[in-house]
Amino acid sequence: MLYNIKHLAFYFLLATISFSCTEKHRDKIKISPISHATFILEHGNEIIYIDPVGGKIAFDGKKSPTLVLITDIHGDHFNNETLLNLSLQNTPIVLPKAVSEKLDTRLYTNTIVLNNNESHKINESLSIEAIPMYNLREEALKFHPKGRGNGYVLTLGGKRIYISGDTEDIEEMRNLENIDIAFVCMNLPYTMPVKSAANAVLDFKPKKVYPYHYRGKNGLSDVALFKKIVTDANTAIEVVQFNWYK
Repeated sequence: MLYNIKHLAFYFLLATISFSCTEKHRDKIKISPISHATFILEHGNEIIYIDPVGGKIAFDGKKSPTLVLITDIHGDHFNNETLLNLSLQNTPIVLPKAVSEKLDTRLYTNTIVLNNNESHKINESLSIEAIPMYNLREEALKFHPKGRGNGYVLTLGGKRIYISGDTEDIEEMRNLENIDIAFVCMNLPYTMPVKSAANAVLDFKPKKVYPYHYRGKNGLSDVALFKKIVTDANTAIEVVQFNWYK
């Protein structure tokens, strides 16, 4: 009897460990950087392409998307040819109105137009909120006027994921709450300097932050400095650096 009880306890422990590992895997969000502003998020059956550009070749070997997000009209975020080559007949495309007006008519079928501060529920485990993105510096106002493009907050598998798009350290970013993962831009003259990006991150305190979109007119921004500023001020924020420019 004691032998049987020990065996039952052992198998129960194995089952508990297996369940725990399965749950952990289920919660995992896979991030695949493509280039600059373009990347893929995967969770369960959801495969989300963010700002897919670079032609079909950029996505060779990648799973087909279940959702596409587009932040703005510029060529490093939006490209009709790339979208047409991704076979998106049954794939929702979430985009701002300004992008929808430039979208190839063959892609209209499944578009979801969101203005700043609007939201949309895709399914029980995925919802999207459009966050403003715009410039603050006088010399940069021409690049990204308020109301044209969208940043996004996704709720995916219970995680809140912020994608900044092209923006500066605006109050709408600083006021974000409960962000698990953040993708924050930093390139001059088009978005914001490294120190502004770091200070904004220290305000809204994401659990993890990924610097992205950091190639500017004069080369790459100093993401090492960004990491130092953030981690020196708050060790609870994990800064993760990918190579976006292979």
